[in-house]
Amino acid sequence: MSVAEEFVCIFREEHRAVRDTILGLVSAFRSKKRAEIQSLLNRLACLTGPHFRYEEEALYPELTAFFTDEYVEKLYSDHDMAIANAKRLIELAGAEEISDDQSRQAIRILQSIMPHVSDCDGLSILIETLPDEKIQKVLDIRQMAREENLGLTGWADGIRNRLLPT
Repeated sequence: MSVAEEFVCIFREEHRAVRDTILGLVSAFRSKKRAEIQSLLNRLACLTGPHFRYEEEALYPELTAFFTDEYVEKLYSDHDMAIANAKRLIELAGAEEISDDQSRQAIRILQSIMPHVSDCDGLSILIETLPDEKIQKVLDIRQMAREENLGLTGWADGIRNRLLPT
């Protein structure tokens, strides 16, 4: 398997895992199952922390070969939104009892994140055209991010060099 094929397989599987976790969260918020919500939020944090990190540190800078700076900035802004929304989901899930309104809010938030998941997965058709050494660099940064294993908010609040808009 070439380095490009390896990357595409990994990237697609990661997006599938995020997709499935988001769909699980929608279902859990609908049924207001707090334990399941907490478990799935933890899973989502574990999936997205390293994933967002290697995208921002290694992958997104390479996308200027294909996209305008404005579009690449939009990808970073999508992450800003997803991080802020993850923090809001944590707040909603922390309620002693999840109300119908909180459930609806959470589902809307999750649905607003889903387009980034599907759009981002489509980047693989361009990434696979990069030189092998650039793809390998992305995979190396991915491995480092996975070894450090910071959850989404831990990475965003502690290491990420970008402030969320207020």
